[in-house]
Amino acid sequence: MKIGISGAFWGSITTGSGQHLRGLLPALVAAAPQDQFRLYLPAFGDADTAQDDSPMPTTRLYTPFDASSPRLAKVWFEQISLPRAAAHDRLDVLHVPYQGAPALHRVPVVVTIHDMIHQLFPDYRRSLGMRAYMHLADWSGRRSQQIIAVSHSAAQDIRSHLGVRSERVQTVYNAVSPNLVPPSEQQLQQTAEKLALPQRYLLYLGGFDRRKRVELLLQGYAQLHEQLEGIPLVIAGRLPAPGSAVASDPREIIQALGLDERVLLLGGIAEEDKAAIYALADALVFPSIYEGFGLPVLEAMACGCPVITTLASSLPEVGGQAARYVPPDDAGALAEAILEVTTRPELRAAMRAAGLERARMFSWRRSAAETLTVYQKALMG
Repeated sequence: MKIGISGAFWGSITTGSGQHLRGLLPALVAAAPQDQFRLYLPAFGDADTAQDDSPMPTTRLYTPFDASSPRLAKVWFEQISLPRAAAHDRLDVLHVPYQGAPALHRVPVVVTIHDMIHQLFPDYRRSLGMRAYMHLADWSGRRSQQIIAVSHSAAQDIRSHLGVRSERVQTVYNAVSPNLVPPSEQQLQQTAEKLALPQRYLLYLGGFDRRKRVELLLQGYAQLHEQLEGIPLVIAGRLPAPGSAVASDPREIIQALGLDERVLLLGGIAEEDKAAIYALADALVFPSIYEGFGLPVLEAMACGCPVITTLASSLPEVGGQAARYVPPDDAGALAEAILEVTTRPELRAAMRAAGLERARMFSWRRSAAETLTVYQKALMG
């Protein structure tokens, strides 16, 4: 097969779509050496700096808006440049690994839809431009030959909101970077010193969208003032811009709850530090109410970090029996789970072992093999 893949997020290594590409593409090349792959990169945005490290040949696609409007350039890239290049190169299959497939195409299209956030949460489609773009993305998804969902939960949402037949939606799980493994003692010590991490801490990592419920985490943590003396909360990740319509600003919540001395804001973290940050924590606390997959849960388990999360959407699929679950939007239950995990070292040890075993069930090698099967289905119509 001649397979083309959209690389719009190839350079965005801190986003879920970028990490998905970074894991999947090398595994595809290794799994199908007989096939011909090509990565199509836009001339705008982060992908501009990432051409040299692609595991497959690349083609740079230009638009009339590359220098003037990244938003218009993105739409042109998806709807015009990409299908033109696919037809010109006589591809057998074009894969768009995020919800941005071309609506009109002469080559069979596979699209990966990671979630249906825009359908479930109105704040994500406030502007007229965003509503128009997501309407186009939904319509294009319906016209694709095959849709990949990253969890059974996401697949059900896609079928429900897009109205597509079950046989056109295939579940292919994500995995984590091969670099996310339990670090050595030397790595742990170096990262702890570099970031001035406390000896014990709870961790949150996973973005600040309102659906992540960071405010609930802080409310639950605030209930444990005396019980968690000496166990601060560490929040990692680039903080949102003030006044965001879709993100919670933890600085405002921390101040309102009087937690200034008990919460450490790390800001953006380097990828090479992530494994140690997970491994040194008593637990990752991830109270999201909606995920297409929930990559931080799997990342934490792969590094030997216990996980406390919710019973919402795909999270039980990912965590299996290795995580501790609480009902969504229940600060009291979240506080009880935090207290139980932090005060029982034998429970933390059991959760670490179970998490490592659970994480081994997910691999990019398996994801690549299943993705190739979806390409064959698209090719056969």
